[in-house]
Amino acid sequence: MNVYGMARAFHEEYGGSVRAYAGAQLAPTRFTKIVNLTVFPGFAEDPVFIDKMREIAKEYQDHDEPVILIACGDGYAELISQHKEELSKTFVCPYVDFDLLKSLNNKESFYKIAEEHGLPHPETTIVTKEMYTSNEDINVPYDYPVALKPANSVEWLDIHFEGRKKAFTIHSKEEFMDIVSKIYDNGYTSDLILQDFIPGDDSNMRVLNAYVDKNHHVKMMCLGHPILEDPTPQAIGNYVAILPEFNQDVYDQVQKFLEDIKFVGYANFDMKYDSRDDTFKFFEINLRQGRSSFFVTLNGYNLAKYAVMDYVEDTLADEPTVYANKNKSQAKLWLGIPTKVFKKYAANNEATDFAKELISQNRTGTTVFYDKDMSIKRWVLLNYMFHNYVKRFNQYFQENKGRDIE
Repeated sequence: MNVYGMARAFHEEYGGSVRAYAGAQLAPTRFTKIVNLTVFPGFAEDPVFIDKMREIAKEYQDHDEPVILIACGDGYAELISQHKEELSKTFVCPYVDFDLLKSLNNKESFYKIAEEHGLPHPETTIVTKEMYTSNEDINVPYDYPVALKPANSVEWLDIHFEGRKKAFTIHSKEEFMDIVSKIYDNGYTSDLILQDFIPGDDSNMRVLNAYVDKNHHVKMMCLGHPILEDPTPQAIGNYVAILPEFNQDVYDQVQKFLEDIKFVGYANFDMKYDSRDDTFKFFEINLRQGRSSFFVTLNGYNLAKYAVMDYVEDTLADEPTVYANKNKSQAKLWLGIPTKVFKKYAANNEATDFAKELISQNRTGTTVFYDKDMSIKRWVLLNYMFHNYVKRFNQYFQENKGRDIE
């Protein structure tokens, strides 16, 4: 999804297609004219990644124009950063150095950095594998429900068991110990993040995408208001409906944070509004654009052009910082699901009412349904992919269980 969203952003702004490399192919990049995908089994890890990148570098070593590497997953961002010195001899690598990336990618150390720079985050306790293996009674200092998530999001990609989720909401001590045991018994070795659960449904979430230029100046920030998430266990936390939103206070917080730590490239933040103290609490930073980040391009802030202006045209330094979405009259709703699923399952609130108004005015868009890149095969595949959400929401969306969509 992320790959196609970036490819579409490049195509809308400049035409042509992009080259993509991956360990496997998924539906969004099938039957497309704007993504030339090469699959290398095992490409998501070294040594396959760097061996193949050395081969690819030979193709581009005499290229007339800069060639930009854009990671569309946490693992690839980490691999580019890890090999940044070597890869930068051939490619533009808009990523922070590896030490900073490791500190930001790990939620445990991210919260320490956030604390140092005044970025609000949920109250947090660390659970270690040693606590579990020593049969220590792990203290849960918060009232249930509590949130539990892996500190190491890259290692978590390789952990599999029945009931695995990106993050867990836990309602009792028994459930807590059951989940912790499954996590560590199935090979996870890093710490877990135990957090005070911030009350409220999906509509209290916010997502922010930013671009920081090579001089460590923030040049674009776009805030989104997710109003529905995928309820499928393995996809919990993936947004499926986002409204653009403006909040200068949040923009100021994020700009100060990114510039203080000397960030560079794309960044993606998840946060949640806490009504108890009227603040937004930051959960994490992703050192890449997010899976649903096409909502930024959809609303007029093309993600691709910032990297091109920065590294190819060398004009971005003179541009003012963009604080997106000031004009609500130009808003468009980004959807990753059929509209009938959204209407059935989105919570009844002011944001949902506005979203439904945009739907009635045909002011919506998706990442993958692109008129300039459509064939019968692609249209059939995407419709099948979208229709699968009907079954997934009927099965997993607990608050509406039994209210099936036809």
